[in-house]
Amino acid sequence: MSDDIALLTERLGRPPEGDFDVVVRSADGAPVVIRNAPFLRDGTPMPTRYWLVDPAVRAAVSALESSGGVRAAEAAVDPAELAAAHATYAAERDAAIDPAHSGPKPAGGVGGTRRGVKCLHAHYAFFLAGGDDPVGRWVGEHL
Repeated sequence: MSDDIALLTERLGRPPEGDFDVVVRSADGAPVVIRNAPFLRDGTPMPTRYWLVDPAVRAAVSALESSGGVRAAEAAVDPAELAAAHATYAAERDAAIDPAHSGPKPAGGVGGTRRGVKCLHAHYAFFLAGGDDPVGRWVGEHL
């Protein structure tokens, strides 16, 4: 875990601000996708449960995103499947919140949005982590 923290610190340019688990690793063992705790250590809500942290994969998704990928993905996927992915994502994140928690909580689905597509990176991270995400699947097909 300390090696993962050091590597993420290098990749982020700062230490991670919340607890996380590595849920997908590359063949050499480096983190590809992390699952974030629902809150940062200072109590700030963290809506983005799955985060793509591999630099090469992030760059490839960024290129797809910058070439109109967000609009193309949203137009290509079934809206009901996308809504289901947002609901599943939010339910999983919310299940990790202590029922006794009072105060602000993270909201939204994939990438913190309730509908549509905000960020291909978040959808692809969720898909790689095993989520049934039609946008993440679309990203994988177009990389």
